[in-house]
Formats: sequence, C-alpha cells, structure tokens
Amino acid sequence: MDFLDFEADQLYFDEPIESAIEALIEEAADLYGEDEAEILLLRANFYEPEHPMVLVALYRYFYYQHRYADALKVAERVLVIFARRLGLPQDWSALDRSCFENGALVSMTMLRFYMLALKGAGYLELRLGEYESALQRLHKVAEYDDADRMGARALIDVALDALNQTQEPEQTAQA
Repeated sequence: MDFLDFEADQLYFDEPIESAIEALIEEAADLYGEDEAEILLLRANFYEPEHPMVLVALYRYFYYQHRYADALKVAERVLVIFARRLGLPQDWSALDRSCFENGALVSMTMLRFYMLALKGAGYLELRLGEYESALQRLHKVAEYDDADRMGARALIDVALDALNQTQEPEQTAQA
C-alpha cells in the first residue's frame, strides 16, 4: 500500500479541540525549553488525553528534549488509541493484512498516523538500544508500506548494523 497515494480526509490537527487546550499547546510552544512548557503540555494531556494534537505535542516535546523513553510511552498510547479507533488489534504485532485493509476503509489518514507512530516507536527503540524490538516494529511498517514512503527500510538497515555490532564483541569474547 502506498501511504501517500490517497485522498486525505481529516488529519490529526483537523480534529476539533477546545480553544483552551489549543492555547495550552501554543503557550507551551512559546515557552519551549522552560520547565513551564512541560507542565502546560501535561495539563493539556490531563484534559484531552486522547486528542491527536495533544499527543503529537507531547511526543515532540519529549523527543526534542531527548527523553526518548517518555516519547516512546506517548507513541505507545497513540498506537492503543488509534487501534481502537480503526478497529485494529490492541497489540500492533497482531496486525495482519485483513486488519490493515479494514483499518484503511475506516480512515486512511488515521491508519497512516498509526503507522507513523509505529515507525516512531521503532526509531525510539533504536535510539534506546533496543534493536530487536525496534526491528520487529520497523518490519511491521515495511510489510505494509509497499513503496517505502515512510522510510522504514533504511531504519531497518541501521538497526541490523547496530545489532550486528553489539553481537560481534560478544562473539569475540566467547572465542
């Protein structure tokens, strides 16, 4: 499936949000780098824990702060929330072709958002040195992204290289 070859319906930032929550996100962006920014995003998350705009803001905040474990938790929440919205299995590893195609019928843009979260989680695991689980996620993305529009295959190569490098010292020590 080509994740860029479709007519877009509602995107994550098009979903209606209360103006007070949007103001919290905007204020957090203005205060980026200060402790208050995180507090504002957490307040937004308290009021709208499943809103895509809030989740993206929180994910980006943690990612750009190099707090990869926290960003991974947000990506995991996105996967659970959007699996429910799309009628997918709660466990991303149980995703099969039939589930995937049914999700595409519900909303191609939500499915693309879900797959971007899965790729993002794999990338974060790669950054955290969790190469085997990163590979599992990235292979799942590549399995359904026929044209590699999301670039998972390049990350798979990086993860395989990293995994091989970590295994080589072990093999040398055992010899």
